[in-house]
Amino acid sequence: MKTTKIDEISTLLLDSERNRSSIKPLSEQHPHLTVQEAYQIQLANIDFKLSKGQKIVGKKIGLTSIAMQELLGVDEPDYGHLLDTMKIENGGEVSINETIAPKVEAEIAFVLKRDLVGPNVTVEDVINATDYIVPAIEVVDSRIENWKIRLEDTVADNASSCLYVLGNHRFDIHEIDLPNVMMELYRNGELMNTGKGNAVLGNPITCVAWLANKLSEFGISLKAGEVILSGALSAAINATDGDCFTAKFPLLGDVSISFS
Repeated sequence: MKTTKIDEISTLLLDSERNRSSIKPLSEQHPHLTVQEAYQIQLANIDFKLSKGQKIVGKKIGLTSIAMQELLGVDEPDYGHLLDTMKIENGGEVSINETIAPKVEAEIAFVLKRDLVGPNVTVEDVINATDYIVPAIEVVDSRIENWKIRLEDTVADNASSCLYVLGNHRFDIHEIDLPNVMMELYRNGELMNTGKGNAVLGNPITCVAWLANKLSEFGISLKAGEVILSGALSAAINATDGDCFTAKFPLLGDVSISFS
């Protein structure tokens, strides 16, 4: 795909985000769009936002469950960038008008104390590079109309990234059995679903190793201090005006966000 076409699609997504209006699926507008080109579009928009003063503070991993991969017909996760403008404090409130079609997910976040440079990053490398883990909520949102996405759509759209919230308590990765971490996701006090650490590629640590190795294909590495959202532990739940979400982790504490 020519650079002009990459720029055209990048601008389309930026305008959609700016105007809070969804667009027709890119995979329908451009049937021959490849995943590699979709990542080029994502990176072009990240570069644009960096030029406007935003900063990369981490990465997020998507499509970590077998169910989601089968739904989109893929056999690996995808990733997006976290920017400083995306962080919301635990218990914070977000205007629903700042989103298009938000959904809420609960995850386990890693904060790194040293760089992770692929390829060949192992689970042990991730453990040694992790400063601490913390419970998290991710608000995903799609600039694609009605969430009618294929892999190319969500990759170009920065893996449907929007906002994230981190819990207040930090934990040593050596002290937590991550595959067996349990989570309950509540909306307005009602239990919506439950999840477990092994829902994401069997172990959240495996997800971070995958990410470090995938990024090496683009000459990108994970940096010390970055936040890594390792993947949703359960299905995403739609958010509407007035909703309050709380993810309860018996071992890690609670994290919450409200919409107004």
